[in-house]
Amino acid sequence: MNKKLTAALSGGAALVLALTGCSSEDDGSKETDDWAKKVCDQVKPQVNKIQQANTSINEASQQKKSPEEVKKTDSAAFQDISESYKSLATAVDDAGEPPVDKGSKLQTDAVKELNGLSRQYGELKKTVDKMNTKDQAKFASGLKELATKLGQLGQSGDESLQKLQSGDLGKAMAKQEGCKRPSPGSTTDA
Repeated sequence: MNKKLTAALSGGAALVLALTGCSSEDDGSKETDDWAKKVCDQVKPQVNKIQQANTSINEASQQKKSPEEVKKTDSAAFQDISESYKSLATAVDDAGEPPVDKGSKLQTDAVKELNGLSRQYGELKKTVDKMNTKDQAKFASGLKELATKLGQLGQSGDESLQKLQSGDLGKAMAKQEGCKRPSPGSTTDA
C-alpha cells in the first residue's frame, strides 16, 4: 500500500515538471521574455515546495511511521502543495495576458487548471484530516483510497500547462532560470 502511495506521488511530480520542462532554443520577443520572467520567477520556489512535500509523504510512508505521524505529514504536505498550486495560479494571473496568439485563453486555462489542482489537494488534506488512526485497518484502507485519488490527480490534465509552455511562450519560459528543468545531477533520491 505504501508503494501505491509513492507511485501516485510520482504522477504528481510529473505534473510539476510539466511546469519546468521546455527546450531553450529561441530568439523570441522582449515582451514574451518579460512575461515568461514574471511567471518563472515565481515557479521555482513553488516547484521546490511541492517536491519537498512529495518527499515528506514518500519518506513517511516508507519509514514505518505511526499512523498519527503519517496523517500529520500527509496533511501538512497536501496543504503545502495546495498553497503552491494556488501561488502558481496567481503568478500566471498576475503576469497578465501572454503576448502570443490566443494568449488570453492560454492564461485563463492555465490559471483555472492550477486553481483546480490547488482545490483538489486541499480536498486531499481534508480527507487525511478526517482519517481515523486508531483503527489500523481503516487507516490503511483510507491511505489506499488516498493513493487512488492521488494517482488520478497525477494523471489529470496538465493540458493547459503544456499549451502555455508551447511555441514562443514555452521557448521564452525555458530560458528563464526559474522554469529550467533541474539537471539530472541536481536531483535527490526519493
